Order: sequence, then C-alpha cells, then structure tokens
Amino acid sequence: MPMRSYVLALSCRNRPGIVAAVSMHLFEMGANISEAQQFDDTLSGRFFMRVVFEVAGLTAETLTQSFDEIVERFGMEMRLRDRSIPRKVMLLVSKFDHCLVDLLYRKRIGELQMEVTAVVANHPRETYAHVEFTDTTFHYMAIDQATKAEQEAKILRLIEATGTEIVVLARYMQILSRDFAAALQGRCINIHHSFLPGFKGAKPYHQAHERGVKIIGATAHFVTPDLDEGPIIEQDVEHISHRDTPDMLISKGRDIERRVLARALSHLLEDRVLINGHRTVVFED
Repeated sequence: MPMRSYVLALSCRNRPGIVAAVSMHLFEMGANISEAQQFDDTLSGRFFMRVVFEVAGLTAETLTQSFDEIVERFGMEMRLRDRSIPRKVMLLVSKFDHCLVDLLYRKRIGELQMEVTAVVANHPRETYAHVEFTDTTFHYMAIDQATKAEQEAKILRLIEATGTEIVVLARYMQILSRDFAAALQGRCINIHHSFLPGFKGAKPYHQAHERGVKIIGATAHFVTPDLDEGPIIEQDVEHISHRDTPDMLISKGRDIERRVLARALSHLLEDRVLINGHRTVVFED
C-alpha cells in the first residue's frame, strides 16, 4: 500500500509531554516523520509545532479523528492536511496586476502548489487582456460605496461555493468593511506597499521620495477588521539612493511586493504559518 504525505500543524499552552505525545501517537499509527519543527514562545506561554509525515492506508479524516484524545488533553488547536491535495485559493485584484500575474505564473510552473478557484476583479476583463487565465474563472465585480455590501456578500458566497481556503488580496485596492474582514479573518492575506509601519495612504512612494528614505519595502499580513494591523507573515526591503526617482521607487516596489506576497502565500500553502495573537510563527524551510 503506497505511503501518503501529510502535514500536521498545532498550537497550545506549553506544558511537558506535547512532543512525546504527538510523536508516539504517530509511531503507533505506523507513520514515518520526515520533518519536525517546534517553537516555545516564552512570552505568551504557547507552544507551536509543524510535522510532516508519511503513512499508508489512512485518510486525513481518520488521522484527524485519531488525535481527538491528545487535542482534548492539551487543549490544542490542530489542523492536518493531505499534502497531495492542493489548497484552494481565490485571488482578488484591482488595476495593478503585477502580483496577480506573478502568482499565476508561479502556479503554472509548479512553484506554488494551489488550485485557483477564481480571480475576482473590480475592473472589467479587458483591463487584463494580456493576462492568461488558463483554467481560471474570472469574475468582474464592480464596487463602489453604494454596492460595497452587495458585492462583498457576492464574494463571500463565491468563496463558500468554491470551497476556497485562502483569499489573497493581490493589490486589491478596496477598503474592506469590518464585517467582510471579520468573515475572512485567519484565511485572507494582503500585500501592503510599505515596510509597515510606514507611509500609508495615497502615493506612498512619492511620500518616501520626499522624505529621502534609504529603504523601501513591502509587508504581507493577515487581514483583520483593523485593516493593515493584522499579524505579519513576510516582509522585505531594498536599499535606495538619492538617484532614485519616484518612478524608480515604484518599479522597485513592484518587485518587492511580488516576491513578498509569493513567499507569504507559499508559507500558507505549506502550512508553515501559525497565528500567535498579534504575531505569527513562520516555520521556514
């Protein structure tokens, strides 16, 4: 019987015996552990663990149920996933499509193992005439203050209908309502065009240029009702000089945004990110 690969991610209050209980249970189930990472956050008192293992003849549902006693004993939050099944991702985009194009390309070449359930845009299809949406459903949902609640409800229904697990705001230039953000909390990420905290609002690169900054950056974070205050997953920066014009900063900023969002999404797809209050634990490769 062939072996199947699974990933287990968990968190709970730290106490002795967690690693022993998990590893012993996997041994008793006939599993072989190929990766194991853990982190004890002494500030919050919480413990985090990610385990990749192979086992034959057991489904993810059966394996999850087998952990019921351990979950109850330690008060765990736990998820377990079959790694052969790509996670379902929905991409939301506005006029700036550099992040969208980059994610679709990385999917096409196999760098991002995901199923794109839909691309939702608040600009018509002609705006993206140069983008190849092979095997990807495109939805145009115009939005303004009068239609915001209606359109957000439509997006939520689409998320539910497609079984979407992760929503990516790939430069989706709309301020989400608090109700919409709350409904997506923990499963929606955004790319912010600054190394937060930084220059917010309109024309951030022009603000940065006027202030003579020496680095620019981007931040990928979870979406919460507090807008750009969600737990940070990934950040990166690039040094600049007095020779850089605002247009040069925008160009460099696009590159940073692409790579930061792609890395953050990759971490999520591989179950490497666990939320720790206002922070995250990210188990790197």
